[in-house]
Amino acid sequence: MRKKIVIALGGNALGNTPEEQIERVRKVAKIIVNLSDDGYDIVVTHGNGPQVGIINLAMESGHENENTPDMPFAECGAMSQGYIGYHLQQALQQELNNRNKRKQCVTILTQVLVDAKDKAFKNPTKPIGNFYTKKEADEISKEKGYVFKEDAGRGYRRVVASPEPLKIIELKIIHKLLNTHSIVIAAGGGGIPVVKNKKVLTGVDAVIDKDKTSARLAIELKADLFLILTTVDKVKINFGTPSEIDLDLINVKQAEAYLKNGEFKEGSMKPKVEACLEYVKHKRGGQAIITSLNNAEKALAGKTGTVIVKGGV
Repeated sequence: MRKKIVIALGGNALGNTPEEQIERVRKVAKIIVNLSDDGYDIVVTHGNGPQVGIINLAMESGHENENTPDMPFAECGAMSQGYIGYHLQQALQQELNNRNKRKQCVTILTQVLVDAKDKAFKNPTKPIGNFYTKKEADEISKEKGYVFKEDAGRGYRRVVASPEPLKIIELKIIHKLLNTHSIVIAAGGGGIPVVKNKKVLTGVDAVIDKDKTSARLAIELKADLFLILTTVDKVKINFGTPSEIDLDLINVKQAEAYLKNGEFKEGSMKPKVEACLEYVKHKRGGQAIITSLNNAEKALAGKTGTVIVKGGV
């Protein structure tokens, strides 16, 4: 019996330009199709932090020059879903064709319901766009009113609200496509955040954390496995110190203790671990794995990665 897996790709892993992204998704496509050949029905989600920031900046620049209309942030998120989904879909379909597979790949423009009263709107934490020095960030903040925060020692990035995902609006069609054994690309960038007033959905200026939305999607699809692919092979504690330790297998209780002790950075590993916890708490016997893109297949074979389970260990 085929197993269902939700694979979350980091936005930074896809590059910062169309050329970089096209090159990298070709590599991603080979790995994902290999997993499909191994008997998994796959939903691919992806981040969009660098991409949506670039789109938003371009739209603002055009608007300042009176060449383009003002573009709401939710619409920029939708653009990033289409842009990244197009590249992923094209690469995956080509890889399937190269192997003479009759399977199809499709991108679903995905909306995700959030609460308009979510406290995140008062405390923006989600990094988007490029990295800047402290001086550059201060200058942009003064000019545009943006909020910047230091991002895991890599520089300063603009931050926006990151509300909790409550419901995947397009869940039914994603489920139907998955049951046809199609490879589905969905919930890109954490989904387009929308609030509901009576029966009307309206986009809001925010970026939902893609790992949390991916966990919500994995829960609602009753996926057998949740895999987060990032830039490191394993989660670490005491990160960046002489006593740094790789984590191989941890349970919910251990992971929560590490979170409480501040082992994982906001905007970096913390939301990934939190997303994994959300999934394993809901899925009996489910496993969540965090590893690098290059080692995805090895991680599923139990040879690397950090595995998070509900109990035991």
